[in-house]
Amino acid sequence: MRHLNKEILRLALPSILANLTVPLVGLVDIAVAGHLETSAAALIGGISVGSLMFDMLYWNFGFLRAGTGGLTAQAYGREDWEACLQNLRHAIGAALVSALVLIAVQWPFQKLMFVFVQCSDEVMELALKYFYIRIWAAPATLCLMVMRGWFIGMQDTFSSMLTDIMVNGMNIVASILLALGVPGTSFSGIGFTGIAWGTFIAQYSGLLTAAIIFTLKYRLLLRHGAASDSTLASATHATLGTVSMREFFSVNGDLFVRSLCLMAVYLAFTAISARFGDTLLAMCSIMMKLMMIFSYFTDGFAFAGEALTGRFVGRRDKYAVSKTVKWTFIWSMGIGMLFVFLYAAAGTPMFRLMTSDNTVIQAAKAYLPWLVIMPLLGCPAFTWDGIYIGATATKDMRDANIGCLIAFFIIWFGGILISRTTGSQLSLDAKVHLLFAAYYAHLIYRSAYQTLKYKTAILGRA
Repeated sequence: MRHLNKEILRLALPSILANLTVPLVGLVDIAVAGHLETSAAALIGGISVGSLMFDMLYWNFGFLRAGTGGLTAQAYGREDWEACLQNLRHAIGAALVSALVLIAVQWPFQKLMFVFVQCSDEVMELALKYFYIRIWAAPATLCLMVMRGWFIGMQDTFSSMLTDIMVNGMNIVASILLALGVPGTSFSGIGFTGIAWGTFIAQYSGLLTAAIIFTLKYRLLLRHGAASDSTLASATHATLGTVSMREFFSVNGDLFVRSLCLMAVYLAFTAISARFGDTLLAMCSIMMKLMMIFSYFTDGFAFAGEALTGRFVGRRDKYAVSKTVKWTFIWSMGIGMLFVFLYAAAGTPMFRLMTSDNTVIQAAKAYLPWLVIMPLLGCPAFTWDGIYIGATATKDMRDANIGCLIAFFIIWFGGILISRTTGSQLSLDAKVHLLFAAYYAHLIYRSAYQTLKYKTAILGRA
């Protein structure tokens, strides 16, 4: 078991380190916008709305990373190097086609977006400036999703980490220099649009980094390996090779539906909380960000579980799969328990780091217990996601997420309906608690469903 745990840590730690750089990018973008000479509030609003537009666009393309990772990990496990390359080709092709579609629909998308997002004309104008520059980075962004998944499938989270650090580091440096200028030179910056151009440059720099890593580290290895496939690879390649495209689109179709369901939950959470007024909307938004902090750590173990589960499913090693699941959960839940104590001890100070508005901080105190229990309910759901992706048990993932979306709305609308049929009007405080209960119901359903399906969906594939 010592070797397995070393493998889990080898795969998890680079992903955790890469994840920790992600929040810095958003903070720096907001800080840069806040230091420009024009209205800081409008500039920050433009960044926030512009970033939200890309969250909406790219969320549904998470299957490019996940599907590529799971299929590649299994090909790696059976030492089918040609299939590893084939998965990469298919995914890059799908990413480029998807990027062209996004570029083509940018105008109707932004029109539709602002039907639902209400903001001032100034914020809208700034958000559109940001959007119309950054949209041209879509090919790099989607191809980077593919490369991250492929590196994870190849049991190489270190290369994925290097790529992420390049993207996030370049984003920070380029955004600062382009927006604010280069000290000691005559270049004084181009202002707000420099932030968008910084992101554009960062995405293509990251893709170039991934391409260089692939060329130096993998091309000769895979070319040599394809000429001398293992016995297991040779036995399975004849069958899998003829259906690989069908399998690729089947897996990614299931993951696309899963992404839609998760996006619907988060959109519903935001839309409902927006009805509670500005203070409670701000509280719910900060609460959601704080609840997700621990995921930067647990996702590292989920990626490790994905890589190793796929590898051992590809090798048809049922014993190794079961041990991988067991120890991935031990590590992940261990991190979760640490965050339970962290949230319990420092919940209010963490809110104070996010806002200086005392009304928001005071409003949050009544709901801090929801923050404390988040790691206990979130860890199983997030960890199972990695394991199911590695096993490419995507049909069961899809069904779990359809069910969790239904669970969310059953709790929310069920609570509202019960209050109306009994003639008692829910207070605003009760509605906020009901919203958090609905959000947690979707996590509980995901965890329970995937736990019950584990033996057939995961071990059955090994």
